[in-house]
Amino acid sequence: MAGNIIVGVTGAAVSRRAVDWAIERAARRRQSIELLAVVGGAIGAIGEAEVLGAAQTATQQLLDAEARRVTDAGVPVSTRVESGNPVTKLVEASSGAAMLVIGSDYRGPGTGPARGVHGIRIAAGAACPVVVIPDRDLGEGMGVVVGVDGSDVSEHAIEFAASEADRLGEPLITVSVWTPVHTPRNAMEVYPDLYLANMQSTTEEVLALSLAGLSARYPDLRIIRRVERGHPSHVLAGIAADARMVVVGTHGRGALARFLLGSISQELLSHLPTVTAVVR
Repeated sequence: MAGNIIVGVTGAAVSRRAVDWAIERAARRRQSIELLAVVGGAIGAIGEAEVLGAAQTATQQLLDAEARRVTDAGVPVSTRVESGNPVTKLVEASSGAAMLVIGSDYRGPGTGPARGVHGIRIAAGAACPVVVIPDRDLGEGMGVVVGVDGSDVSEHAIEFAASEADRLGEPLITVSVWTPVHTPRNAMEVYPDLYLANMQSTTEEVLALSLAGLSARYPDLRIIRRVERGHPSHVLAGIAADARMVVVGTHGRGALARFLLGSISQELLSHLPTVTAVVR
């Protein structure tokens, strides 16, 4: 993937994790990194020019310190301080990037309310893939998980995930999920076996078609196929909890109408089971 990796840098601890992830990725792909920080915009208050000036100076010092870490890893780096709305500025910057990497302060179940509002807005508006790093030690996860629903966006997610898995030497875990038609309580306590079997086989066909030709493009890649019944975001999150990365599309309009990757990506970004990439 050509182009540079932009990392949104803040004073939060997770920002350092985001930079670390980008360094490892850029070193393997021989890419450059741009560290971008955003200082709040002016509103015309008396004395704000001095405050903004001090904030910009401190922010540049933060970027310079992070840039030294990137340089020490042998990765080309540049820095930029912008003034304005962070979401808007990061979305604007994404138009010329290969990837945008940001951190999230969500630390997992039991650590407080779900987060990720900024990450959701950035992923929705960005012109490039957005990778969100959770603020916790991810341990030794295995595999790159990708949600598959047969849509065009899903195809892009598969290609991105396959490339990452191949780069990491990890298996690609492809996941398609089917959900029975919802019925009012007690209207149908038991679904007909024929209906359930057909939903399973139809989803297996969608997955097979979506993966056609992938092995030829990535001959050394181990591909694991999983077709599951349940709610897509819950299933993906459960599988991704033990993975190095999960990849989803921004939205889906595929053969399985219940697979709406807009809602799925939003739910995953709110709970971050692992490093999460959103691809359009």
